[in-house]
Amino acid sequence: MNTRSLVLGLAAAAALAGCEPMPAEPLPDAAPDTCRASAYQGLVGQPVAVLGAMTFPIGTRQIGPDDPVTSDFRPERLNIEYGRTGRIEKVGCY
Repeated sequence: MNTRSLVLGLAAAAALAGCEPMPAEPLPDAAPDTCRASAYQGLVGQPVAVLGAMTFPIGTRQIGPDDPVTSDFRPERLNIEYGRTGRIEKVGCY
């Protein structure tokens, strides 16, 4: 075996050793669903017009792409965001 083959073989072995799986770290706890956003996830991808026929908890915000919103965090507040395409993009508690 020549020196070049030996060096290439050692380099390949070192590269493969770097592919060893890392120990899994625990996932962070999911934020509590205090505003019940999970019940409204089916709205994501729907046209914003569907919101007109629905009722939501008091304080729910329907947020458009250029709408100003306060930055106060209220985990019990349901927020429904829609984009320029007129489709709902996000439903969350904040």
